Amino acid sequence: MTGYGLLIFDGADELDFTGPWEVFAVSSILRDGADSSALIAERPGPVSCQKGMRVVPSHTLDDHPPLDVLVVPGGAGVLRELGNPTVKDWIRKTAASAAWTASVSTGAFLLHEAGPMRGHRATTHHAYTERLQALDDVTVVPNARYVVDGDLITSQGISAGIDMALWIVGRLHGRDHAREVQWRLQYYPAPPYQADEPL
Repeated sequence: MTGYGLLIFDGADELDFTGPWEVFAVSSILRDGADSSALIAERPGPVSCQKGMRVVPSHTLDDHPPLDVLVVPGGAGVLRELGNPTVKDWIRKTAASAAWTASVSTGAFLLHEAGPMRGHRATTHHAYTERLQALDDVTVVPNARYVVDGDLITSQGISAGIDMALWIVGRLHGRDHAREVQWRLQYYPAPPYQADEPL
């Protein structure tokens, strides 16, 4: 059994955690429900996300099951959480016992502030790359969709979390399994309006 935990907080970007959630959920279905995914917030009750979605966490920081994978999303709420010692302490302690610790987009700044990202290679949303580079104990890889460094995985913005989650389930349960998850999700990005498409 694999336990996935996705931190949520007011102002979290919706796709930062719902993308990985979908990957982990489909992975579990393919494994006959062997795995669990928990949406974890500091307190019970609805969380208001960045674009207006309201989500009810399944667990709080104090009552979640053991986690093999921790995912920290980004979003406008990160700035507030950077000053939240309760959340930062929980991230630090949870990352110490998890097999994998991951961030999507500006969630990287929470991982840095809490400690697990310091001294590692990492990436974040392209709009915040320079800000991450300004931190003197991180080596930023700006053009990578996701970066794996030891047991730390960071991804670029928003949809990149799906790619990262597929890598995680492939690492845990095999590449063929990850390919099956991708097929079930019909995740083969083909944006209709590419920058070089003629008008």
